[in-house]
Amino acid sequence: MNKKVKQKIAFILFRSLSLCVVGVLLWILGFIIYNGIGVISWDFLTESPSEGMTSGGIFPAIVGTLCLISGSIVFAFPVGIMSGIYISEYAKNGWFVQFIRVMTNNLGSIPSIVFGLFGMALFVNMFGFGDSIIAGSFTLGLLILPLIIRTTEEALKAVPESYRTGSLALGASKLQTVLRVVLPAAFPNIVTGLILAIGRVSGETAPILFTVAAYFLPKLPGSIFDQVMALPYHLYVVATSGTDIEASRPIAYGTALTLVAIVFMMNLLATSLRHYFGKKMKTN
Repeated sequence: MNKKVKQKIAFILFRSLSLCVVGVLLWILGFIIYNGIGVISWDFLTESPSEGMTSGGIFPAIVGTLCLISGSIVFAFPVGIMSGIYISEYAKNGWFVQFIRVMTNNLGSIPSIVFGLFGMALFVNMFGFGDSIIAGSFTLGLLILPLIIRTTEEALKAVPESYRTGSLALGASKLQTVLRVVLPAAFPNIVTGLILAIGRVSGETAPILFTVAAYFLPKLPGSIFDQVMALPYHLYVVATSGTDIEASRPIAYGTALTLVAIVFMMNLLATSLRHYFGKKMKTN
């Protein structure tokens, strides 16, 4: 068998596997859309749940989910970027950096329910935040922090060394070089970590179960110290332990479709930012 035949077979295999993955994704999306589209309405998206969550809408859960996503990103994104900058640009490549990388990788592989228990012990009990948005946001921020750190580090490494050398040769300091040359060049790839982080935060149930999520709370939060409903936990409750599971099953599909739509819009916004900054770097 010659090289061209082997190459053709490999391409067919890879293409088939890719089509299988896309097919599974389309099947899942089609299933959710088919079962949930009939529930989606203006009232469903803007009203509070009622009658044991067998009727009404999911507006408090939507607001709670957006609050948790925003809070976790506000906490994790700056900390993750600064940590990635330190590891890539300032720390010497020795045992300490290797230790940080190993611990970051280990932190990223810990089950999310462990983060939930840790967040309950630290933020809810020790810091006295109680079941609140701030406790849930910090817990989710810790969950996605390793992902942002690793993505930032790899994005900074991908910036050509000539950028740093040229900036230093022109008299810029190390800090000026990092902030004005290296970081803007790497930012489009850093946004990739933000996209992945948003996707993970949006669907997590275990961490918010112990720190913020309410079973039934048909009102909007007044501060970051209030408890809220959230779409992932609301979906779990409606689908498994509601007062009338059969009656609330359409609401579960509608909630799932809404959650997928929110994640899609968030990813679309982050992708648009990535293209914007990428195009800006090319023009500069």
